[in-house]
Amino acid sequence: MHNKSKFFYAIGLSYKKADAVVRGHFSLSDTAKQEVLSQAKENGIESLVLISTCNRTEMYGFAEHPYQLIQLLCENTKGTVEEFQEVAYVYKSKEAINHMFRVGSGLDSQILGDFEIIYQLRSSARASKKLGLLNSFTERLVNHVIQASKRIKNETQLSSGATSVSFASVQYIMNSAENISEKNILLFGTGKIGRNTCENLVKHTKNSHITLINRTKTKAEEVAGKFNLIVKDYENLQEEINASDIIVVATGAQNPTVYKELITTDKPLLILDLSIPKNVNEDVRELPNVTLVHMDDLAKITDDTLENRKAFIPDAEKIISEISAEFSAWLQTLKFVPTIQAIKHKLTDLKNSELNNQRKKLPDFNEDQAELISNNIIQKITNQFAHHLREDIDSSDESIELFKKIFQLETTQNV
Repeated sequence: MHNKSKFFYAIGLSYKKADAVVRGHFSLSDTAKQEVLSQAKENGIESLVLISTCNRTEMYGFAEHPYQLIQLLCENTKGTVEEFQEVAYVYKSKEAINHMFRVGSGLDSQILGDFEIIYQLRSSARASKKLGLLNSFTERLVNHVIQASKRIKNETQLSSGATSVSFASVQYIMNSAENISEKNILLFGTGKIGRNTCENLVKHTKNSHITLINRTKTKAEEVAGKFNLIVKDYENLQEEINASDIIVVATGAQNPTVYKELITTDKPLLILDLSIPKNVNEDVRELPNVTLVHMDDLAKITDDTLENRKAFIPDAEKIISEISAEFSAWLQTLKFVPTIQAIKHKLTDLKNSELNNQRKKLPDFNEDQAELISNNIIQKITNQFAHHLREDIDSSDESIELFKKIFQLETTQNV
């Protein structure tokens, strides 16, 4: 866990204690990330991985004191050390390892089971490796975390179902409409949820008949340009409503903008109201061909999804403990390496002085055979020691001390 009196730390802040404004202060842009890494390199930090999303900013690295990492973060963001201390967490060694597993596995996400973070963790590790800022410990840890998140994705349903209103609305539309790519879809208003829904619709429905109307046309054109949609004037609202099969309303108006009198069509019409306050008048329900779904109904779907996901937390935790146990076992064997090497050196010294003695005494001394046999014996003896340390991990510290006494070893610092 530490080398040359440096420890592995995870420092950061997340949505749990820091609001959006504070998280914004500590957000790392791509240039800031590069800057942090190159400063870390200059300051002799041997390994550092950065994460920055809208929900968290974190650093995983080796340092003598966590303040070295905190300082790097504060120097390259708008945040101050005082502000950081109010909302931050600092984990060391085992806790830091556990934290990375939980974050990478979607157990610590604002939306339980959200796996977006694992992609960032992987690409951040790559960026660090390019600069020589990823030691074998961190690289192996990241790989184990990626492995855990893959298994949780495949073996549990921690990330099943819809978790955002915009995603739920697209799922709702796709479940309730046949031949979705043929339908006429109207997006009225360009609120954030409306835009996200629109983006999801374009991605999942392969529909090229999406029309956009907004009170200010320039705003509609900005959004439409991004997704290659048709923009119509606000004056054409009624005409477009009656030409549509599906309407998504996402305006910021204070009063309803869609009401019964506007609708003259007889064909089935699905209306999703994603506005707060409601922008579709309840009176449209009086028309037999209209189905009205409000954001609250969709929010309910997402709440149920999250409730259902909680049932899979124990499965996910079981996978994490299996894989983190593998990582710990690897760490343990690292700990033995200096002792085993020291034993090998000691035995080699004994061998060399013995061979020297024999060489002087024996006239037909066979150098090669003696080398071969004694090296093989040394290897076998060393393997026995290594095997004992691996098998008997609980008392390995005492065993190491005993070996040092027996062989009078001065081993190098433990890993």
